[in-house]
Amino acid sequence: MRISAKGEYAAKAVLYLSLKYPQMATIHEIAESHSIPVKYLEHILLTLKRAGFLESRRGARGGYLLSRSPDQIFVGDVLKAVDGKFSQASCIEVSLREHYSCPESNSCGLKQLWQDVQGAVEKILFQTSFDEVRKRTLAGMVNQSHYRLYEI
Repeated sequence: MRISAKGEYAAKAVLYLSLKYPQMATIHEIAESHSIPVKYLEHILLTLKRAGFLESRRGARGGYLLSRSPDQIFVGDVLKAVDGKFSQASCIEVSLREHYSCPESNSCGLKQLWQDVQGAVEKILFQTSFDEVRKRTLAGMVNQSHYRLYEI
């Protein structure tokens, strides 16, 4: 499975908003915090808004916020919203190249392994909420700060 830059940026934006939840954040805050080009982020946030993950408010105090709590938004759903179907190994992906056909497609052990890996990854992504990712991030921040306190 491959996660595109668009998918990664979408996940980072939702994580940022999860850390701020239930508060709002501006597009510039999000872009700056993850070094995402603002124009590119605009398209991603619009896609996430259309998919029902975000709300936006206009005006001087406007910005973006999650449309529901982080424990109700799953990483796999966000990735799917911006990237569509997950990319798979070429031997299990429906090929756009009609002339390609694996001669061992039904009996190849690798194909079966790649399908198992794909299923396992998707299971993890669709069972992991942004609340869990938020908690991991906060724990990492605490550990990093703790480590810095003891640096000499």
